[in-house]
Amino acid sequence: MSLASKKSGQSAVVTGAGSGLGRDIALALAAKGYIVFGTAFAAAEVQDLKQASGGRVSLTVCDITKEQAVRAWAASVSDALGATGLDLLVNNAGILTPGPLEILPLDAVRHEFEVNVFGALSVMNALLPALRVARGRIVQISTWTASLPLPFNGPSGASKAAMEVFAAVYRAELKPFGIDVVVLAAGNMRTGGPAKTATALARTAEQMTAQERDLYGRASGLASVEAAVRVIELAEQNPAPRFAAVGRDAEEILRAVREQSDAEQDALRLQIVGLN
Repeated sequence: MSLASKKSGQSAVVTGAGSGLGRDIALALAAKGYIVFGTAFAAAEVQDLKQASGGRVSLTVCDITKEQAVRAWAASVSDALGATGLDLLVNNAGILTPGPLEILPLDAVRHEFEVNVFGALSVMNALLPALRVARGRIVQISTWTASLPLPFNGPSGASKAAMEVFAAVYRAELKPFGIDVVVLAAGNMRTGGPAKTATALARTAEQMTAQERDLYGRASGLASVEAAVRVIELAEQNPAPRFAAVGRDAEEILRAVREQSDAEQDALRLQIVGLN
């Protein structure tokens, strides 16, 4: 039975739901009748979503890089859901660390992996008991840069590519329990993301030497987002898609990856960031 065909009372968890795409997904799910739980970065986001959703979205400030905090939060969600279990997990939380790899501190790259990979794995594992009960579904938000890595966007593409591998493994390991795993590759952002990326790039540029600015100063970041409505459509689709693009730009890029030669892809990635 698809999620869309179930009666009211469906439940969902959305990580990184305090802003941007996660916020839009949480509110759209609530509007469809889901009871939504999720994580946020700040207390103000928690209150904002509670009011905006009429109380149907319940967020908790939780640092997903802290395993004990994730377990405690997941336990509280599972207790609230009771015997019905969890129907849908949208693993959306993530950060961006744009900039030339030569310039980025390794600790910053490690932190992106802590959030985008290890944090995501921690959330999935902590909620698996509740997902098993409902024979639920996991949706892992990715990005097309996992398939076509871009200059100045290495940590994001690499961390999301890692999660796509883990998602493929989870899909096989969880199949006996009736849990579907879906990967959605996001297209360009229309809210939140570009500003976040620009801010992060500016922060990196401030730390560059004059020589490094001459070398990399023309770089521009590429942020990604997608329509929450499309994410939910794919999340509820039956049978569950294994992998899908969200947005026409993502579809076009992924088609290029399938059809173009390595040399053509190298030229494309330089064109996208304005270095052709």
